[in-house]
Amino acid sequence: MSIVSRLRAAGCVFAEDEAELLQSAAGSPDELESMIVRRVAGLPLEQVVGWAEFCGLRILLDPGVFVPRRRSEFLVRQAVELAGDRSGLTVVDLCCGSGALGAAVATPLGASLHACDIDPAAVACARRNVTDVHLGDLFDPLPAALRGRIDLLLANVPYVPTAEVPLLPAEAREHEAFVALDGGPDGLDVLRRVLADARSWLAPGGHLLVETSTRQADTAAKLMTDHGLTPRVESSEEFLSTVVIGSR
Repeated sequence: MSIVSRLRAAGCVFAEDEAELLQSAAGSPDELESMIVRRVAGLPLEQVVGWAEFCGLRILLDPGVFVPRRRSEFLVRQAVELAGDRSGLTVVDLCCGSGALGAAVATPLGASLHACDIDPAAVACARRNVTDVHLGDLFDPLPAALRGRIDLLLANVPYVPTAEVPLLPAEAREHEAFVALDGGPDGLDVLRRVLADARSWLAPGGHLLVETSTRQADTAAKLMTDHGLTPRVESSEEFLSTVVIGSR
C-alpha cells in the first residue's frame, strides 16, 4: 500500500500533501516508516515532523506540546498592528506552549520577549524557539522588573469548557496536554486568573490579547472591564478567530 493510501485510510484529508512532507522530512527509509506509523496512529503531523509553520516562521515542536493553530495568526496580526512603529517594546507570552505566538509577534517588531508556561514539556520546547522562557504558573515566574512594563501581553490561555474537551478532535485530546486545553466549566477560568493581575503587569497604554470562542467574547470583555481594562472584540472570518483586547 502506498504512503498516500495508508494516510488516506487513516483519515488524513490532505494525504498527498502529508505524504510529500513526510518524505521530505525523513532522513532514511526507516525514519520515514516510523513517521508514517506515528501519523497513522493519530499523532498531529506537526509533532511527527517536529515543526509547525506559523506566521512564516518554522516553530520547532515536541510530542505532547500544543500545536499552534492558524486561527491564532489573527491574534498575532492584532498585536503587531497595536505596536505600530514603536520600538523597544516588551512582549510577554503567557501559557506559551511552543512559544509560537511570542516569536511571531516579537520577531517583526524587534521586541524584547519573555515567555512562560506551567508545563515542563512546553517550556523545554519553547526554549528551542525563543530565549527567555520561564517555568511556572502564569505571572509567578516572570522577572519582577517586568511588572508595569509589559506593552503586549499575549495570553492564549486554554478556553475550551471542561465538558467539551472530550469532543475535541482526537489529535488534540489524545496528543496535547490537558492543561493546554481545559478552561474550566465555562472555559474562562484561566482568563479570570490572568485578569486578576494583568493590569499591574501592563505598562501604561499596554494591551492584553486573548483568544476566545465567539460565544465567550462578550463575557470575556465584561471581565476585562471589571478588572480595569478597556476591552474591544475583533473577529476574522478569514481565520475563524475571535480576539478580545484589553487596554490599560
